[in-house]
Amino acid sequence: MSISDLKKKIKQNKLDPLYLLTGTETFLVDELQKMIINQALPEEEKEFGLAYYDLNETPVQAAVEDAETLPFLGEKRVIILKNPLFLTAAKDKSKVEHDLDSLQRYAENPSPFTILIIEAPYEKLDERKKLVKTIKKAGAFVKAEALQENHLGDWLQQRAKQHGVSLDQEGEERLVQLTGSHLMLLQQEIDKMALYVGEGGIVNAEVVDLLVARTLENDIFALIDRIVRKDLNKAFRILYDLLKINEEPIKILSLIGRQFRIIYQVSELSKRGYGQKQMASTLKLHPYAVKIAQQQSRSFEEEKLRFILDQIAESDYEMKTGKMDKKLILELLVTKIKNA
Repeated sequence: MSISDLKKKIKQNKLDPLYLLTGTETFLVDELQKMIINQALPEEEKEFGLAYYDLNETPVQAAVEDAETLPFLGEKRVIILKNPLFLTAAKDKSKVEHDLDSLQRYAENPSPFTILIIEAPYEKLDERKKLVKTIKKAGAFVKAEALQENHLGDWLQQRAKQHGVSLDQEGEERLVQLTGSHLMLLQQEIDKMALYVGEGGIVNAEVVDLLVARTLENDIFALIDRIVRKDLNKAFRILYDLLKINEEPIKILSLIGRQFRIIYQVSELSKRGYGQKQMASTLKLHPYAVKIAQQQSRSFEEEKLRFILDQIAESDYEMKTGKMDKKLILELLVTKIKNA
């Protein structure tokens, strides 16, 4: 089941007795969990009707016994199981003895007065296990993964709309560039920027640059973007800002080299007919990073990219051997890349 389909069911009060929420995007898992709890339990019933079990510390049979117990108040109970490592192929190093048959029997016939949520924040479950198959078949199963580029944009626009503000295209791209695809951080930044611009306001790239915390990696990204655009003045301004705050020249050079290697790899994979999703998987990068690298690669022919990588290697040698002032090496490299 997709996350959007599950959200619709929850909003319609069509609650399942058993949920298996997996995947590494914990923000989405937490969001779904809160929706289920809020839909199932009125605020005054949460104190007695909601229970959490950490399976690193508590045997699963204790949680099952609780799930089979009638609610003390209200019509429903919500029980959440955390850290069910036994659903994966990984070796469980905890000393807790789990009676997995008890959970197997429960999944086959869940209590009508209990909503059991199994929170499994893992990349993969062991599909060979009978218990995994039973739970997936008996309950609502969702895998929360990092959002792909097109879905991430929709998600950001939806969040901005909830605050009554607009997020323009450049603002959206700059936000992802600075923050990455971590949904919790993105949510926090949107909250902050919406408060700044006010209802009906527009969040653009300038607002993002003003309010979102910068990192060295993001400044290098902006530096290369300015070089690609042949904007040498802004490129040097970013470089001098980095040196002014005592960033190590060798680290700056290393990150410039890393980004141009990505640009070169993306360029080569594009020639072989790889799509952005394939490239992201091959290079182990977020699709948005691949998209930007692909855009930047169009400014350079293969021969020029090879020249730039050679210049970066030469700059690295000169910096490590102390043949020239490190600041001058970076200045010359930026100029050479711009003129390539």
